Amino acid sequence: MKSRRVGSGPLLVLLVLLLRAASVRGVQRPRRYTPDWQSLDSRPLPDWFDKAKFGVFVHWGVFSVPAWGSEWFWWHWKGEGLPQYEQFMSDNYPPGFSYADFGPQFTARFFHPETWTDLFQASGAKYVVLTTKHHEGFTNWPSPVSWNWNSKDVGPHRDLVGELGKALRKRNIRYGLYHSLLEWFHPLYLLDKKNGFKTQYFVRAKTMPELYDLVNRYQPDLIWSDGEWECPDTYWNSTEFLSWLYNDSPVKEQVVVNDRWGQNSSCHHGGYYNCQDKFKPESLPDHKWEMCTSIDKLSWGFRRNMVMGDIASECEIISELVQTVSLGGNYLLNIGATKDGLIVPIFQERLFAVGKWLSVNGEAIYFSKPWRIQLEKNTTSVWYTSRETAVYAIFLHWPKNGVLNLASPITTSTTQITMLGIQKDLKWSTDPEEGLLIYLPQLPLFTLPIEFGWTIKLTGVH
Repeated sequence: MKSRRVGSGPLLVLLVLLLRAASVRGVQRPRRYTPDWQSLDSRPLPDWFDKAKFGVFVHWGVFSVPAWGSEWFWWHWKGEGLPQYEQFMSDNYPPGFSYADFGPQFTARFFHPETWTDLFQASGAKYVVLTTKHHEGFTNWPSPVSWNWNSKDVGPHRDLVGELGKALRKRNIRYGLYHSLLEWFHPLYLLDKKNGFKTQYFVRAKTMPELYDLVNRYQPDLIWSDGEWECPDTYWNSTEFLSWLYNDSPVKEQVVVNDRWGQNSSCHHGGYYNCQDKFKPESLPDHKWEMCTSIDKLSWGFRRNMVMGDIASECEIISELVQTVSLGGNYLLNIGATKDGLIVPIFQERLFAVGKWLSVNGEAIYFSKPWRIQLEKNTTSVWYTSRETAVYAIFLHWPKNGVLNLASPITTSTTQITMLGIQKDLKWSTDPEEGLLIYLPQLPLFTLPIEFGWTIKLTGVH
């Protein structure tokens, strides 16, 4: 049989006709993003991220073995030579013990991804971000460019990133991967640093192969980049990677990234902005942002030496969540796991508390948008959110007289006012000087469904 030359005769005519028909119907080829910030920053942020509002961050790695000081243990010990870290090692480990010797002790023996996922779901988190690699360089998946310094070759002998991803996806929880661009003591990174970052041996041999591998292997919903601060994005080849991610990767439609892609990009370029750890804007930003913070105020990784005074209270966490969402941000709350793969009870308790609060007040958080007023300061701080035609006023302290005074909402003939978690409509009135007066339920506080952070739902207001 003779083979027909592709593109000849009737086939070519048919192809031309199809292309013309597509152009008439307004069908356009997907937009291509070029490897420059002007183009990359024009990409719309996939809307799942703004709707999610609340996520859980997990720091876990070889630093979970000494579990002392912080996840920067190796740098404080060998990079800075801090006396307290040298003393800790001499008191607890034999002479000549190296950081690499911690690797086999990172066992993840009690890591059960389904149990973790049960907790995350109960917390109300809509996405979870796991450290795939911190600045120490140890990878929690079998990275092909991290020989003998990954969780398959050393320690757990398991693919921790893959196991958690499977469990989360069964529950429809979005999966984010934290990845550090730099590694403190990698020989190629140190060589590039010595060369004033004019060479890119480390980027080509380690950083970029790992990022492409993570995306192709696990198809994450979010990439949480870090470790960018010593070099410009041109050293990291960030824009080339992101253009591939947005144009040709298997997650090009839904993937979200943060802003840590070079020392010049934080709070300026990328998907959404972190700006800095524990970032708290004073007013409504004009760009989607995320506050990342940790239940342990002094560390992101688990510390054996943490005390209750270092732990954020339920009230502090709920207050930060409310403030963040009111100002248009997402709230990413961090916990550290032990070397065995356990999440200690105090972290569990805090996550359960957030979940309990969201089970009552989630309507004012998930899918919400900032209202025209974000904060109203009176006898009690009131933070506003909105969703479709409803406005939500979240007040953090119960007024002593049982009357909540709101100056911002303007009532109409159709105004209705309720409290989330309470069935009956609330009585209210307006006063020319004091504004809207809402008469709260005359109930003992301990009988209310939550202990703080109550939400008033207003419909038919301006």
